[in-house]
Amino acid sequence: MTFRNGFAAALVVGAALVAGLGARGSDAPVMAEETGDLVYQTVQGDFGDVTLAVEDAIVNRGLVVDYHGFLSKMLERTSEATGGEAVLADAEWYQFCSARLSQAMIAADPRNVGYCPYSIVVYELATSPGTIHVGYRRPGTAVSEASMKALSAVDALLTEIVAEATR
Repeated sequence: MTFRNGFAAALVVGAALVAGLGARGSDAPVMAEETGDLVYQTVQGDFGDVTLAVEDAIVNRGLVVDYHGFLSKMLERTSEATGGEAVLADAEWYQFCSARLSQAMIAADPRNVGYCPYSIVVYELATSPGTIHVGYRRPGTAVSEASMKALSAVDALLTEIVAEATR
């Protein structure tokens, strides 16, 4: 079984566990979506509440947010120069790492350093106010059993954070 196929199955199970739950305790359904290496949960809610839930879910695990980026503000700032239209109402991302998981991941294969830091993105489309997408880029394909185990743990962490933030 490849790393990707194993996590596709895990995503289905995780989506089943959170089905029927909405962001910050609402009854709005959570929708799971996987597109290539990108995994998203989509929920109805307030953008600010969901971003706070993401940050809380990271910090609640004893992790530190290394960087909090504001993608929609950058796109807004540069739209005139690039001719871009406002597709996103809001978009932010969070970068962080787990020293324990990163040590294991890099010990398994030093090339796995390319998966650090981890990041979670939150966005709302301008055309769909109140529909918030929370996701991450799944770690890549493992070349060894040890690497698969280490990357699986990182994927599980990201899945847990997204699931907690979209409850």
